[in-house]
Amino acid sequence: MLKSKSSAMELSRLSLLPFLLLAAVASSVTGDELRTFIVHVHPQESLAFETAEDRTAWYVQFLPEDGRLRHAYHHVASGFAARLTQRELDEISAMPGFVSAIPDQTYTLQTTHTPQFLGLNAPLPGAWTNDTSLRSGVIVGMLDTGVFPHHASFSGRGMPPPPAKWKGHCYFNGTACNNKLIGARDFTTGNNTAAPPVDDEGHGTHTASTAAGAVAPGAQVLGQAAGAASGVAPRAHLAVYKVCDETGCSGADILAGIDAAVGDGCDVISMSLGGPSRPFYIDPIAIGTFGAVEKGVFVSMAAGNSGPESSTLSNEAPWMLTVAVSTMDRSIRATVRLGNGLYFHGQSTYQPTDSAPAFLPLVYAGASGKPFAQFCDSGDLDGLDIRGKIVVCELGGEVPRVFKGQVVQKAGGAGMILVNQYPQGYDTLADAHVLPASHVDYAAGSAIKLYINSTTSPTARIIFHGTVLGASPAPSIVFFSSRGPNQQDAGILKPDVTGPGVNVLAAWPFPVGPPSSSPPLPGTTYNIISGTSMSTPHLSGVAAFIKSKHPDWSPAAIKSAIMTTADVDDRSGTPLLDEQHSVASFFATGAGHVNPAKATTPGLVYDIAPSDYISYLCDKYTNQQVSVIARRPVNCSAMVTIPGRLLNYPSISVTFPAAMNSTMPVIVRRTVKNVDEVPTSYYAAVDMQESLVSVVVYPDRLDFTQPNQEKSFRVIVWPKQRNLRLVQGALRWVSDTHSVRSPISVTFA
Repeated sequence: MLKSKSSAMELSRLSLLPFLLLAAVASSVTGDELRTFIVHVHPQESLAFETAEDRTAWYVQFLPEDGRLRHAYHHVASGFAARLTQRELDEISAMPGFVSAIPDQTYTLQTTHTPQFLGLNAPLPGAWTNDTSLRSGVIVGMLDTGVFPHHASFSGRGMPPPPAKWKGHCYFNGTACNNKLIGARDFTTGNNTAAPPVDDEGHGTHTASTAAGAVAPGAQVLGQAAGAASGVAPRAHLAVYKVCDETGCSGADILAGIDAAVGDGCDVISMSLGGPSRPFYIDPIAIGTFGAVEKGVFVSMAAGNSGPESSTLSNEAPWMLTVAVSTMDRSIRATVRLGNGLYFHGQSTYQPTDSAPAFLPLVYAGASGKPFAQFCDSGDLDGLDIRGKIVVCELGGEVPRVFKGQVVQKAGGAGMILVNQYPQGYDTLADAHVLPASHVDYAAGSAIKLYINSTTSPTARIIFHGTVLGASPAPSIVFFSSRGPNQQDAGILKPDVTGPGVNVLAAWPFPVGPPSSSPPLPGTTYNIISGTSMSTPHLSGVAAFIKSKHPDWSPAAIKSAIMTTADVDDRSGTPLLDEQHSVASFFATGAGHVNPAKATTPGLVYDIAPSDYISYLCDKYTNQQVSVIARRPVNCSAMVTIPGRLLNYPSISVTFPAAMNSTMPVIVRRTVKNVDEVPTSYYAAVDMQESLVSVVVYPDRLDFTQPNQEKSFRVIVWPKQRNLRLVQGALRWVSDTHSVRSPISVTFA
């Protein structure tokens, strides 16, 4: 999500904006109106290109005049983006080599403590902070709003030069780039400009430093969460590609950024952005990331921030890692104490030391009687006497959280209690508010409103306790994290995994908080924000570390290592919970919460060759549609197709009819590769409600005698009852030293 300069990221802006249907978009374009289209073309076999310039020259032949080309794609798509009228596009569609075209669309963007929370500072062999022989040479490409290069998190001190494979450029002037920030380019200005990717929003600076920021001492936000900030992979190099600005993220620009990152030599691509669910052949992100993965580049993507509703996921393609968001055990505590003696813990990053300790009158904004007044929007508080009082405002109403406080402050309020509605449950967020405030959960909010209605003179005070570690439950799935099932293919369980993304501290270009608070010196400011935008770069950093330890592993193998070693319990040993403190389903957690230390030594991996993805796509789409994604003509009738449930994925998802006349089983096949020492044996263990669904694994023992040896097995899933809705469990392959876990989701639709 895009972030304003003066306030913390707002969840109302984190919601993924709906797209118009492509047909509706096309119908709204007049014949003479210029519009950007992404045009897919395939050259004839006799046409060979020796250089990128040759390919670009061929693209230009499709265009009616010079100056129309916006981007030329060379590595992850076969085609270009150009400004065209509908009539001109109709003419191009009749030319030899034309495959398809889609109108450009706008996508939306979706630290000090998280490395410790993830166990990255533990005294383990090859631990993140100790072994400098690992991690060097891996390049993380960040596609976002750009970067503020002069921040301490992007210092090149102690970093080796970029590897010889690096072919990118830095378009900042002077010494802004170094051995940490090795590349920087802006794609929002077109294909041929050398503009510096200045981050005017802050989002890109935050995500880049989270993934691979250097160790920077003295990090804090308004005195809170103090410590040494570090990215998850501090020894990795960073290359930044600006594909988003204050208006959003153009699909044509995103595709150009992916194309450049692959051509430049990036090993990992991190994108904290997305849009609504769309067929892969009309989604530039799905098309571009397929090309990246086919060329060996790992891709980490945000699941989206449209939860807790079901089927709200972005980025559902099986070749990308789709990351949900969960909490960590740090609370920046602001406690509300009521006049009746009850107290409730909440959060706020702004904690003024001169805040009045006395009880103040308490008023509920909804008491004004105006529609939606409870959300504290501009004008909603008119006529309500709040001067010198603490005002209760409800989360939501499309009003950003910090903006609610600004409205209260402008109306003379002395403080704010931000309360959840039911869907947000027990989750609270720490923002850099502009006045004394506390964000409390739904149960606390209900009790506070009940107290206000119980007395003629309600009072309250807000007591600040600073940064508190050890908060529980942690991790847990946060309310806004988008949920499955996967709308594009129920046979692929999404999201894949979850990681920290709530109240994450990372680099920021601007001062935060009220104007009266003195910001640190320029170049050392930080911010605490939340979203799948924050969890995604955590997983990008983990992937970079695994890549440095296992440079020959494919993107699918790295994904498998992350998923099959993920934790399914929180720090107390309780199953991962959601925002209502109920056990979270796999449609919220994926395989579980990332465990980086285990992911480096998974024991077994589920690998997928790029050709398998083509067979998978052929099961879903036409030859032409698959050819768009594959960047070459594909004849699906000449290959064996693979439905989603049979793709060699690290998780298993099967669907049965809701009202079955018979209980015929579904057989799923998988192949695992041994990446452990040999000889070794693994035994199958199934965690499933046997009274509901039977799961049989054959064979139930796998013996490995050679390195990288592969073994195949079948999983037979057989419902025992009718009229079920959802049953979830897991298959674990267990050896003396490893437990390789695959979630199993059985849906009845």
